[in-house]
Amino acid sequence: MALTDKARHFFNKGFGLPKSREALICLAALGVWLIVTALFIGFRPEHIFLALLIGSLFFIAPSSRRLVVALIPFILFGISYDWMNLLPNYEVNPVDVRGLYETEKSLFGIFNDGLRLTPNEFFAIHNHPVMDFFAGLFYLCWVPLPIFYGLWVYFSGRSYDYLRFALVFLLVNLIGFAGYYIHPAAPPWYVALHGFDAVPGTPGEVAGLGRWDEMTGLSIFHGLYARNANVFAAMPSLHSAYTFVAFIYSIIIHSSRTWKCILGIVTFGIWFTAVYTSHHYILDVCGGIICSFIAVALFECVLMRIPAFGRWLGRYASYISIHHSGSNIQQ
Repeated sequence: MALTDKARHFFNKGFGLPKSREALICLAALGVWLIVTALFIGFRPEHIFLALLIGSLFFIAPSSRRLVVALIPFILFGISYDWMNLLPNYEVNPVDVRGLYETEKSLFGIFNDGLRLTPNEFFAIHNHPVMDFFAGLFYLCWVPLPIFYGLWVYFSGRSYDYLRFALVFLLVNLIGFAGYYIHPAAPPWYVALHGFDAVPGTPGEVAGLGRWDEMTGLSIFHGLYARNANVFAAMPSLHSAYTFVAFIYSIIIHSSRTWKCILGIVTFGIWFTAVYTSHHYILDVCGGIICSFIAVALFECVLMRIPAFGRWLGRYASYISIHHSGSNIQQ
């Protein structure tokens, strides 16, 4: 059965309310999320929209309910990212501004007119509209492309392989978020604009990506980075990890050559863009790559060898399968 036929079959299985236990779990989870967000972070329009969307999909039909359950790793990623605002990392440990900058310059410095510059400073002087255009395209893929790849695997009927990737995607985020608290770090553009003193509450900045907005007449990156409440989360670069994890799993689960090429090209494009646009140092990119390898190794070589975890993963995969006809995750 072709992928489009499988997806059509998945969504044409009719309507059906969840069992009471499932309904209570969903409502309780949404309630906790909304209450904590409202009390400690503040509502934004997308919170209400997402809550209504998740609730509607969960209650409308068994097929859409399984899709919501399948997307839990990505939902938890979004919530955990948002909830980092509960305790900003710069309140936990001192922010590294100068140290990372000086280390980058000493390891990867480029001489320009007799001055030793970081690669970010070099590209701030030497940029080109063609590179600006492709840089913006690559950076727009950092989250959407891995999620689209995961859904492609899922609707191909490979729920077990999908879960392996989705759970590692969540795991690499949790590892990266922990890194933000252990070692808060300023991005290159911060040094260029504000020097070496860390100032809490400094607004986000589009940096080199602003050239893409100006070129296209769009304000996509201005809108994205205006919402960035904490700019001291540069190390590790999770921008550099997301498509890389997808690329790794395209190899592990034997995805098509097309997917491997797309993910490989975009991954290298994002790595370059992160440095080219002054959003990350090369060291940050290396940190994101290391996080990816740690997450994959921890999941595949540790968690997957725990029998109880393997059984749970099998039950989870069975529940969300597009061919599944039941409505309970076995306990």
